[in-house]
Amino acid sequence: MENRMKVEFSAVAENEAFARAVSAAFIMPLDPTVEELTEIKTAVSEAVSNSIIHGYADSEGEKTITMECMVHSSGKVVLMVEDKGVGIEDVEKAMEPLFSTGDSEERSGMGFTVMESFMDKLKVKSENGKGTTVTMTKYLDVVSGI
Repeated sequence: MENRMKVEFSAVAENEAFARAVSAAFIMPLDPTVEELTEIKTAVSEAVSNSIIHGYADSEGEKTITMECMVHSSGKVVLMVEDKGVGIEDVEKAMEPLFSTGDSEERSGMGFTVMESFMDKLKVKSENGKGTTVTMTKYLDVVSGI
């Protein structure tokens, strides 16, 4: 059995907490451990923060983030965070630890590294001027069903 949800929200810092809460609430019927839930919420925070800070850094117009979540009764959780921002010129380079296009005094360049360490799979698809989609997959250890 599969369940899915999709939300769209403004790309503003205040909505990072919203994205964390929505994803956590949606996953709760699978009865994740506290550790699994914390890892998912942290990965979502990193993906949303990257969209806000880097995806829409200097862009004008509407700035939105779309987040989609699919949960399977098998314990598989798939989260997608998408922006229509500036895109990433070199995804491979951007995924290197400590790489950041932001202010090096304020940014650690560890966003993708954190996502990779907390999720079982991470896929980043990006196109200059068209945006970025981050797809994260996690397989939960304990499943009570949906």
